Amino acid sequence: MIGLAHGFGARSIAVGSDASDTPEPYLHAGADAVLLGEALDTLLTITTRLSADPQLPVNQLIDGQQGIAVLLAGRLNVTPAIKPATSRKQVDAPAWDLIDVERYRAVWLRSHGYFSLNMAASRGCSFRCNWCAKPIWGNQYLQRSAREVAAEMIDLKRRFQPDHIWFADDIFGFRPDWVMEFGDAAQAGGGGLPFTIQTRADLLSPSMASALKHAGCAEAWIGAESGSQRVLDAMNKGTTIPEILTARERLKAQNIRVGFFIQLGYLGEKLEDILATRALIEQAMPDDVGVSVSYPLPGTAFYNQVKRQLGPKTHWKESNDLEMMFHGTYVSDFYRTVRDLLHERITAEKLPAAVRGDERRSAMQALQRRWESLIALEHVYRRESGVAIAVN
Repeated sequence: MIGLAHGFGARSIAVGSDASDTPEPYLHAGADAVLLGEALDTLLTITTRLSADPQLPVNQLIDGQQGIAVLLAGRLNVTPAIKPATSRKQVDAPAWDLIDVERYRAVWLRSHGYFSLNMAASRGCSFRCNWCAKPIWGNQYLQRSAREVAAEMIDLKRRFQPDHIWFADDIFGFRPDWVMEFGDAAQAGGGGLPFTIQTRADLLSPSMASALKHAGCAEAWIGAESGSQRVLDAMNKGTTIPEILTARERLKAQNIRVGFFIQLGYLGEKLEDILATRALIEQAMPDDVGVSVSYPLPGTAFYNQVKRQLGPKTHWKESNDLEMMFHGTYVSDFYRTVRDLLHERITAEKLPAAVRGDERRSAMQALQRRWESLIALEHVYRRESGVAIAVN
């Protein structure tokens, strides 16, 4: 996309976690600059300068600005990123006039049968999972006021009539009182919409589950990651298997759909850990699962543990690659098979009541045979070098 824009003579600025970690590929692809970290004030300054002079040379474009990377005379030039604590906490409203909402609506309706828009009620995450990169906000959690978020939802509903909102927050709400205030304000303004969130199992107290229901939450995705407590502890996840199961039950009691994010292939994960994850899915039976393999992001403790094992592949081209980039216990095809089996277990549970008898029984028997075959052959999928770093 950057190369295409460059080919048409457009000026482009890259922003985001990956760009902050590795700005060079974006600059070599044609980006005029990469913003490092949040850098909202820097973005405002350079876009103002470009508006005044679209042909402004790069050295003048970035003059005096912090948190920016550019190529000057073919060499990388970086100014230090602004610390998150000094960044502006208020974000201006998006320029909706620049977005072709009707085209966006048509794509959503064609693909999903309903129209969804994104919002964000907060920025960042204060937890410290050791595979999670935080080049923008660090370990801060910057939350907007509940009434401000409700006002934005009301405005979106009036202007664009979406059927659904996806909150892009790493952690939505955080506190039950905030969620209750948000729900009250949205409903009072006639702007309540069903929405999907991401959250943590240890935040889902009875009062939080009740507040989410009150606010209109239709679906919550929990970073379950693994059914093995040993693996969760190695990840520094800070949650327990009983908390995951309890969170699922509390949300189910409120008629809120639940998705589990599952991460396979973490350092030292063994077959018994994978089978523990299968057991977690069987016991909790979430409404959906999203399965990935552990992905080493620069700047994380996990990346530092495996960086010597990384080969030429440093990125996935698409989110369902499930391509191992370090020397885990098994090769990629093993994890892809496990992913398929976990998804098919959920699919079998969703069969309509009218056909769940024989068809579900047949599907379950087929799944069991495939699991047995995979387990019997798991040694074939093992990497010859074994696991470089053991988890005790």
